[in-house]
Amino acid sequence: MFPIVRARRVRGNPALRDMVRETRLHPDDFIYPLFVRSGKGIKTEIGAMPGNYHFSIDRVVEEVGEAIEEGIRSVILFGIPDQKDAVGSDAYNDDAPVQAATRALKESYPDLVVVTDVCLCEYTDHGHCGVVKDGEVLNDPTLELLAKTAVSQAKAGADVIAPSDMMDGRVGAIRMGLDESGFETLPIMSYAAKYASSFYGPFREAAGSTPQFGDRRSYQMDPANIDEAIREVALDVDEGADIVMVKPALAYLDVVRRVKETFEMPVAAYNVSGEFSMVVAAAERDWIDRERMVLEVLTSIKRAGADIILTYHAREAARLLR
Repeated sequence: MFPIVRARRVRGNPALRDMVRETRLHPDDFIYPLFVRSGKGIKTEIGAMPGNYHFSIDRVVEEVGEAIEEGIRSVILFGIPDQKDAVGSDAYNDDAPVQAATRALKESYPDLVVVTDVCLCEYTDHGHCGVVKDGEVLNDPTLELLAKTAVSQAKAGADVIAPSDMMDGRVGAIRMGLDESGFETLPIMSYAAKYASSFYGPFREAAGSTPQFGDRRSYQMDPANIDEAIREVALDVDEGADIVMVKPALAYLDVVRRVKETFEMPVAAYNVSGEFSMVVAAAERDWIDRERMVLEVLTSIKRAGADIILTYHAREAARLLR
């Protein structure tokens, strides 16, 4: 009891504080999201996500080279297609931006981990994550297209396949498609507990994926539910997921913790666009110390149990952690 016990004793010296720190961030924890499109010499800033860009293939190779020098070893690619249609056919076009960027990045940086997002929302003219009929997003017809997309990305050289659509059974369909195509050793990182969140707004501007009618609450999760998240993760694990993801991160740290404790397997958390943009906007108004906030946010995600953090702060955080 006080004064014999004084918790402050180990806080007074910076080196001692570092020595007893329980949670440590490292650039190896981060996956850097990137938006790619066709063309040359393109680097166009995304209005709602300052410091993030649409890159042509040549410019994304430059961007990743700089990120690697700062300690980043993993990226995830999202595609901006040249054309959209009802079935998102550019998602599984072997020459689409994600596939072309994957080939270019693996050729330039063989040791880079390239994760490819598997979804149809960026590629469909209606903005939903699956095939639509009479205003309804159809689950089972979508699975075949998701598997085709995954196989196309695997052929391009992807190191990890990351389905984000939230269709029932999509991990199993993708696993089967990959295995039948000779990619049985390619891991799947599933967006296992993906919530119908208001934090996705800036991303939808970046990816041009705003639904043209309705919303995604019929297939993404209700933000009020956590038991359901455990069931969703369990289904993906049973279907062959190697890494499971919770999305978003900050408002769902309790979900991250429970998933980690329940499944004892690699867990990723997506520090999503709205979370990123709120920090940037507050910092621009001098309401917060941006550098301290970035590291505090990412530390909280790691402390909650995430082994992997997808974050638009990746390069900034890597520099701060040097």
